[in-house]
Amino acid sequence: MVSGARMSNSISAAGGVVWRKNPAGEIETAIIHRPRYDDWSLPKGKVDSNKTLLACAYREIMEETGLQVRLGQFIGQVEYYSVDGQKEVSYWCAQAIEDGSHFKPNNEVDELLWIDLSGALEKLSRETDIEILSKFITMDFDATPLIMLRHAKALARKEWQGGDEDRPLEQMGQLQAKRMLSIYQAYGPEEIHTSDAVRCYDTVIGMTKALNIDPVVTNHLSEYVFEKNKDKALDYVKDLAERVVEKQKVILLCSHNPILPRMLEKVTKKSKVDLPESKLLPGDAWVVFFKKKKVVGIEIIPAPVV
Repeated sequence: MVSGARMSNSISAAGGVVWRKNPAGEIETAIIHRPRYDDWSLPKGKVDSNKTLLACAYREIMEETGLQVRLGQFIGQVEYYSVDGQKEVSYWCAQAIEDGSHFKPNNEVDELLWIDLSGALEKLSRETDIEILSKFITMDFDATPLIMLRHAKALARKEWQGGDEDRPLEQMGQLQAKRMLSIYQAYGPEEIHTSDAVRCYDTVIGMTKALNIDPVVTNHLSEYVFEKNKDKALDYVKDLAERVVEKQKVILLCSHNPILPRMLEKVTKKSKVDLPESKLLPGDAWVVFFKKKKVVGIEIIPAPVV
């Protein structure tokens, strides 16, 4: 699944199924009332130009609900005709990560309601919302992601006279790196690990500063160490995957093209998911979702458009 990209010529929009566990341990979802239509809906909104669907979903959910959320797996896309024309809406699982809400009634959304899933199915007004919520109910919506990012576009090897580990990002890569935050903040990474190669470090350093995360810089994720001892990188990613599972902690790592496919094979070895057929281009990522010790999904995040 390619996640987060822009779609077709129709009006594009994105949103999510916002969920939490109540004190009794039951799953509830947040739905909103829109006075313009007098309906109950899942939170969503239109995509701005040059924004990804993933980033749009994250922004619109928070704007319409006042809740801080962490996005999970992609649920699906629906199409329908609205007063503005044909619309395509993409939805993600979205876990509320705070107890309270900063929701303020306004002209667009005048009420937010936390409700159990069966109640939401009865209360939602639009069939397409019911379709998305029904699919959500069947999913591993509480799976935790490990983000495996390939560094942004670097200067070509033939154009660099120094050591390969010092090869920097080219101009396009620098622009890609600046736009990483708008995508990956949606997943709420709590740790960021990067190869000590300059092109990897420079890809994530902006995100680490914005998210107030101290990056873990290691040669275990570097190409030159991988050529000498492949087990170091593979053992490293295995340890990260175990932390994702045991602590339900979202982790992002940034590494290189020769290493990432082997890492993916390592963490999915005992799972029954299909592996992506193509390698990552500069700035692309795989988001690997874990539920307990199994990989339950892999999504592809394209490089930021510049």
